[in-house]
Amino acid sequence: MILRRHGRAVVWATAALLLLTAALRQAVSFPLYGQQTALPAGSELNADALVTPREVFHSEAIGGRKSYLINLGDLAFSSPAILGGLARRAGISCNTCHVNGAANPKLSIPHMSAHPGTFDTTGALFSPKADNGVFDPVRIPSLRGARYLAPYGNDGRSASLRDFVRNVIVNEFAGPEPPPAILDAMVAYIRDIDFLRNFSLNPGGRLNARSSDAERRGEALFIKPFPHDPNLSCATCHVPSAAFVDHLQHDVGSGGLFKTPTLLNADFNAPYFHDGRYDTYDQVVGHFDRVFGLNLSRQDQHDLVAYLTAIGDAERPYERDGIGAQVKEINDFAGVLDTAIASHDTSVIALAVDTVDLELRELIEWFPDHKDASVAGGDEQRLRARAALKDLVLRLRRIDDAATAGRFDDAAAEYKNYRNLSLAAVPSLLYAAQPWSLFNPAVHDSHFAALQQTLDAAKR
Repeated sequence: MILRRHGRAVVWATAALLLLTAALRQAVSFPLYGQQTALPAGSELNADALVTPREVFHSEAIGGRKSYLINLGDLAFSSPAILGGLARRAGISCNTCHVNGAANPKLSIPHMSAHPGTFDTTGALFSPKADNGVFDPVRIPSLRGARYLAPYGNDGRSASLRDFVRNVIVNEFAGPEPPPAILDAMVAYIRDIDFLRNFSLNPGGRLNARSSDAERRGEALFIKPFPHDPNLSCATCHVPSAAFVDHLQHDVGSGGLFKTPTLLNADFNAPYFHDGRYDTYDQVVGHFDRVFGLNLSRQDQHDLVAYLTAIGDAERPYERDGIGAQVKEINDFAGVLDTAIASHDTSVIALAVDTVDLELRELIEWFPDHKDASVAGGDEQRLRARAALKDLVLRLRRIDDAATAGRFDDAAAEYKNYRNLSLAAVPSLLYAAQPWSLFNPAVHDSHFAALQQTLDAAKR
C-alpha cells in the first residue's frame, strides 16, 4: 500500500486524500462551450475535440507495463479533486491544460489568457493567493520528456519536479495539501511521459540521412557561431545531444530570464516563447535575427525553419479520440482498485471510484439520448450503450460502499464483476452504438451545431 510507506504520515495522508475525494463528489463536469459554469463566459477548453495528442509512456515503450504508482499518478492528474475552488467546481484537472501530457493550444479563458495556449498562473481567478497584480500569461508547456528538462517552470524557478507540481496544486489552483503518496505518484506519471519518436534524428540529436538539403543547411546555421560572439550559437543553449536544452536561464530579449525550452516535438508545442508571443518558427527565427544581429538572408531563415521543423517533428503526433482510447484510459484508472482493495486503502479506492465515475458519466454523453433531435437513428444501440455505462457507475459505487464498510472481500468481488464487464461486454455495446455517437465526425458536428444554435438563441 503506497500510503503506508510513509509510516506515521499515513493517518494524515489518508485524511487529506479523503478530503480530496469528498470534494470531488461535489464537482461537476465542464459543459462544452463554457456555458453554465463559474468560468468566465467564452472560456474554451477544447473539451469536444475528436483528435487528441498521442501519449507515449517510457515504461511501455521499453516493453514493460505502467506500474501501480504511474497509473495512480495518471488518475490523480485527471482528477478535479486534486485542485481547489473554482477549478474543482468547473471539473478542471491537470489534464485539462496538459492533454495526455502535451499542451492544450486551444485553451483560452478570458482575463487569464492573452491568446489560446496561454494562461496566467499568477492571476486571481483560480487562486487569490497566487495573484501578483500583473496580467502575465505564460505558454502552457508540454510535459513530454519532463524527466530530462529540469529546472521547471518557464523561468526555471524550481529544480524539483515534485516541488513544482505541489506549487501548481496548492498555490496556483488553491488545492488542498496533497498527500505525499499522491505527489510521488503524479511525479512518477509525469516522468514516464516520453517524447514522441522522431525518425529524422540520430541518438545524438543530429539529422540523419532522411534529411533534405535545406534541413542540413539549417543544421549548419544552428551550430554556427553568432557574428558578435564566437562562443555563442543556437546549439550552445539548445544542445542537440541533451534533448536540445542546457538546463539554464537566458535573456533572449523577451523580457527577462527564462529557461531554455526543448525543441523536441516542438512542432506541436506552439505558441512559442515563454509568453506564447509567436505562433510560427518564422517569427521565432525573425526574433533571433533581430535581437542577436545574425544578418540572416531570406534563404538562411528558410533553412533554419526547415531545420527546426525537422527536429521538432514526431511520429503520429495525434490520434483519433475513439472508444478504444477512452475505454483503455478508464480501465487503466480503474485498475488502481486492484491494488487499493487488496491493501484496504479506502482513500485511494474513493479517489479512483469518484474519478472513474466522472469519466464514465462524460463518456455516457458521447452517446446522445434518444431525445436528441440532432442524431438520427440508432436509438436502441445508444440506449444500450448508455445503460451499460450507467451500470458500471452503479457497480463502482457498490465497490466504494463495501470498502467504506470494511467489507473488502465484497469490494473485491464487485470489482471483479466490474472488470469483466468493462473489458468485454461493455466495449462491444459501445462499438455497436458508435455510428450514432459523437465519435462519428458527422454526428459530432451535427450535435454541436445544434447545441450552439440553442446557446445562441438563449442569448438573444
